Amino acid sequence: MFQTVDHFLASWDYEADATQRILNHLTDESLKQEITSQNWTLGRIAWHSVAAIRIIASNTNLTFEAPVEDWPVPDSASFIANSYQQASDAFVKAVKTQWSDSTLAEEIDFLGRKIPNGSLLLFLILHQSHHRGQLTVLMRQAGLSVPGIYGPSKEEWANFGMEAPKM
Repeated sequence: MFQTVDHFLASWDYEADATQRILNHLTDESLKQEITSQNWTLGRIAWHSVAAIRIIASNTNLTFEAPVEDWPVPDSASFIANSYQQASDAFVKAVKTQWSDSTLAEEIDFLGRKIPNGSLLLFLILHQSHHRGQLTVLMRQAGLSVPGIYGPSKEEWANFGMEAPKM
């Protein structure tokens, strides 16, 4: 649980940047990549990651403009990436201007449970991280390079003057 707005914003800054880097690597064609026809496509997961900011935050009193529907999926990867940036920026501005540290302790109803706003913010970050993992697997299947998030990706080891770990 986050107890200060500044602590949350510092964490969000890194995590949102990581999500943005993933979304910036997508192509229009890659949005159709799927594991099976019974699972979400890469595009569906990417667009859900955009809309989830507002969907999850709608459980609070924060007000800001961002997509609230994660269906239908846009067919433009750049539109998805740009929409994420706009949603994230609007969300950050709302947290900075509408909440204080004491707001993070206020409880809300979320998925049938009472939780503090600070826990909802943690949930939002973890939710993003969960979907980034799904996105990176589908990106590999689509033949895209994957940017490193918590360390170098396969393609990035050379940038550090190191050999990639053995397969």
